[in-house]
Amino acid sequence: MRVLLVEDHPKLATTVAAGLRREGMAIDLAFDGNDALTCLAGASYDVVVLDRDLPGIDGDQVCQTLIADGCTCRVLMLTAAASVADRVQGLALGADDYLAKPFAFAELVARIRALARRPTPLLPPTLTHDDLSLDTARRIATRASSQLALSPKELGVLEHLLAAQGRAVSTEELLSAVWDEMANPFTKTVTMTISRLRAKLGDPPIIETVPGGYRI
Repeated sequence: MRVLLVEDHPKLATTVAAGLRREGMAIDLAFDGNDALTCLAGASYDVVVLDRDLPGIDGDQVCQTLIADGCTCRVLMLTAAASVADRVQGLALGADDYLAKPFAFAELVARIRALARRPTPLLPPTLTHDDLSLDTARRIATRASSQLALSPKELGVLEHLLAAQGRAVSTEELLSAVWDEMANPFTKTVTMTISRLRAKLGDPPIIETVPGGYRI
């Protein structure tokens, strides 16, 4: 899951980003509305966590621009204003969800994951292929009823491959979807993760190597 976090307080932004990365998410950071729109023009995100009170181009304008451009990413709007009127106005702008500051980190994680499970078209909460199953909410993968000990990145790759429903997924697409801007595109990160994932999935092999990428 790739997430853009837009927050103008650098210390809060880096702290939240570090926590979300520990939860297995790929996080890019933007510190104002201009940075956010630049990131959104150059990458595809599952969820945008958008502070409403940004300098320059504010969160409302960013949200309206996303809607006008037909962006399919989900928007979770953050603000220090917690009144019902503020929440209604934020949702009316096109945001998918609204979270008032200060917030509990666990709730932020839960809301991001809930939004990520609502792409277009809607994906089921459990992805399956033969005896392989992935619970996207609980982040638990099983094969032949045995739980697999997968790292967050291995889970991310598995989820993306299962969601592709047999379509070939390129290395570049996996890198963009599962890793963030900190990833080096010239490393063998994806190849190594696929290799570890294959070993943990066991036999019979389920991930195929195809020209330009992989598929289940």
